[in-house]
Amino acid sequence: MTDGRTTGTARAFELLEPLVQAATVRVHAPPGGYDTPGSHRTGPTWGSGFFIAPGWVLTCAHVVGEGGAAVRLTGREVGITFHSGRPRYGGPGVPGTVTGTVTGRVECVLPERLEERRPGRNALWDLPDLALIRVLAPVSHACVWLTDRSRPRFDEVAYFGCTEDLGTPEITGRTTRLRGTAGNGAAIRLADDDEIDPGMSGGPVVDLARGEVVGVVKARRHTGGGGLAVSVVQLRTLPMAARGQVGLYRRIMQAHDLYHYDQHLSDLDNRRTWTDVHGELPPQERDPYGGRGRLTPGERTTLCGLLAELPPPSSSEAVRALVEAVRGEEPDPQPPAPLSWRDGLGLLHDPPGGTGEAAAMLRYATDVSVAEYREPPTPGADEELWDWVRATAERLWRPLRRELGERHERGLAERERRRRASAGRAAGGPARRAGGLPPGASVLLEVWAHGWEHLYDWRVSVLAGPAHPGRLTPVDSGVRATVAGLPERLRAPLAEAFRRCDTHVAAALLEVAVAPELFGLAVEDWVVAGGVPLGVQRPVVLRHPGGRSAAPGPGLGPNGPGTGPGGPDIPPGGPQAHPADHEAGRAAARWARVQAGPLQDERADCAGGRPRAPSAEWLSGLPDTTVPVHCRAADQEPTLGSLHAVRDAGYGVAVTRRPPPDPGVSCAPFHRGLREELADAGRAEVLPVRLQTLRGRAYGADPDAYWAAGAGLVWEDPARPLPDVEPLHGDL
Repeated sequence: MTDGRTTGTARAFELLEPLVQAATVRVHAPPGGYDTPGSHRTGPTWGSGFFIAPGWVLTCAHVVGEGGAAVRLTGREVGITFHSGRPRYGGPGVPGTVTGTVTGRVECVLPERLEERRPGRNALWDLPDLALIRVLAPVSHACVWLTDRSRPRFDEVAYFGCTEDLGTPEITGRTTRLRGTAGNGAAIRLADDDEIDPGMSGGPVVDLARGEVVGVVKARRHTGGGGLAVSVVQLRTLPMAARGQVGLYRRIMQAHDLYHYDQHLSDLDNRRTWTDVHGELPPQERDPYGGRGRLTPGERTTLCGLLAELPPPSSSEAVRALVEAVRGEEPDPQPPAPLSWRDGLGLLHDPPGGTGEAAAMLRYATDVSVAEYREPPTPGADEELWDWVRATAERLWRPLRRELGERHERGLAERERRRRASAGRAAGGPARRAGGLPPGASVLLEVWAHGWEHLYDWRVSVLAGPAHPGRLTPVDSGVRATVAGLPERLRAPLAEAFRRCDTHVAAALLEVAVAPELFGLAVEDWVVAGGVPLGVQRPVVLRHPGGRSAAPGPGLGPNGPGTGPGGPDIPPGGPQAHPADHEAGRAAARWARVQAGPLQDERADCAGGRPRAPSAEWLSGLPDTTVPVHCRAADQEPTLGSLHAVRDAGYGVAVTRRPPPDPGVSCAPFHRGLREELADAGRAEVLPVRLQTLRGRAYGADPDAYWAAGAGLVWEDPARPLPDVEPLHGDL
């Protein structure tokens, strides 16, 4: 132990050290690379790692990158020397003296672009610099307890890893403090209380007050002690799963929680578990609850295990909505987004308004027991969670028990209503029609030009669905980016926004709100994750900036025309309404009718292959089911003026195109292909998904879809109004 530590810290280290050592591993070349018959040598130490779930080791990407730029990362086989068996307390022998070696394969690295852009020798690897290793044989080993908090507490910590102070590799630990964060919260600064040996890179950083792993040792300072660690919350940035599959992060965290739940329930031996040690840790200073008002360690482990028995949530927004309902305020927007039911618990520590933490978590668990899941739960799993909540509330106060019972009854009724609605037996709100967009949240990307500087400010947000019109949750923003630099600057913010909005059923819509002269921005071709362009992964549409989308008036909805006070042809509000209301009503009426179809295309900026400028009178006289089509560059006349005129005439659906580089290429194939596509679609509500399909066909080298290259869909959905927010103006 380092001198000067408090008695409480020393006791916490004493309790946690055997548990952490038992789960920490040495990473090196795979068995056989350096071995000779009868030898136990495994070659030089590359770094450390630790088991986070049965069969899964977490380390740093630069650790598995040992060997230089020519070595591939994902799929590489490495050697893992680990402690076989669990730690012993008070018995003969030293914990971890029995070791085993097994081969592991690198499943993935973060960030994904490390495979393309490897740092130079001795350079700092890009955050989060993580690698996940899958063990290739069933072995018995211990696992650490990972934090569920989205932000670390700046308290005493211990870091562990492989050292060779005595000439042989061993897992040791040292204590220090957290001194802040870096990289927008992705990294944690370690104080200079002690040295970080090179072999410790990839080892765990443990919060001694709470007994949970909060980070992964990444780098040491060139002079003195201390260094950087990576927050384990960055595991949430693991690649998302394909539709209908459970993502790697959720699978691993489910296995993590079930491991500790099983260890807690097991009576096969009397060795301490993480849950046991959590109950023995010294009380925290300045604890507002003084230990009361919180779940006991056993209750918390049981709750995490019961949540892990359930199917994952349908989306990140579903978790955030339940947390908001419990907290009474929007949860911490700090990325990464919560992806599992367990992550929601991490947002309920120290709730506002003096609400007890235990009460908040029991309310949340009650809501989860009646929530929407990705698929039906194992029979009885949701009832088992509710039974546990009810039993746990017995030690609290009677009003809470009664409140939880009423909350559960309301949740059951709401779940039954949703099920009837989805089965078509009740009209319970917006549902996704065949080929249409999902009714949930979308991702909003806004880009503004910096005058004549050819620089751009940007903002990424989550735009709530029709259930909460105009509600915007910022994700990230930036200033003064070049056009060429926008894809890289926006990669991480967009990935975070997609994590929040994507569901197991569908990828979220990306709405790109820019001035018409930027409609040629090739956002659909950007690659954010998975090596596939955005326009192939999800629907991508264009919008005019500034919140001029009209809200549906009386009798008009997003799915079709109604019968307002003056009939379907009179704008909502009547003939005496304000001109702005007439404009909004006209746009809403056109939107409703074009959604229902049948669709009719009309060339807006082209006649016989030559440019033309449409008049306002001509546009106003077209049928409401018309889709104006533009085939020329959006930042040049007459197309720029036409795009403004089309919007002013109330058309919420239009087509634009980024023309091919060769000006001699005819636009006839584009118009011909689009006319056939609109006729086949029949109604506008399916166009965003059909355009995504076209982009996928072109990406897959289908010549019949090449005509759609550069096509964009202007989509001014009145059910998704944009807020009136001023653009950024650069740094002060």
